[in-house]
Amino acid sequence: MNDAAVCTNADLERHVVLVAPEIHWNTGNIGRTCLGAGARLHLVRPLGFSLDSHQVKRAGLDYWERVSPGIWNSFDAFCEAMDPVDGEIALFTKGGSRVFWEMPARRRMFLVFGSETGGLPEAILSRYPRACYRIPITGEIRSLNLSTAAGIALYESFRSGR
Repeated sequence: MNDAAVCTNADLERHVVLVAPEIHWNTGNIGRTCLGAGARLHLVRPLGFSLDSHQVKRAGLDYWERVSPGIWNSFDAFCEAMDPVDGEIALFTKGGSRVFWEMPARRRMFLVFGSETGGLPEAILSRYPRACYRIPITGEIRSLNLSTAAGIALYESFRSGR
């Protein structure tokens, strides 16, 4: 393997947080991306699928067991345990006031995404009004696939964190 292809983000701590994800394929793909990037995946209930589902494991291929996502009963429980400080949270929503490449450069970051059909709840968006980011898209589509958006944001956070 070419050494340049090896991910070396050991000095940066990244967390991808999915709030009420609905589609097992997206969650599996995001888990695989997190594993490949050295990031931690967190899932906030309710989930639209069973984590024991064969489809989730298949979407994560043979990597799912090593993804070992953190499972949280609520976003509040997640925040209480992980204790993010100002500037460490980036919420991704199509109505975000800033574009994703304006994310702060922090050693520790929490990239938060909502469900495929509903996005992030207003209670979370209003809690962090200055942390709402969007990934620009044309008017030709309604939104990006959740796993695509998570990959874009995750790798941009590494670039901006350097």
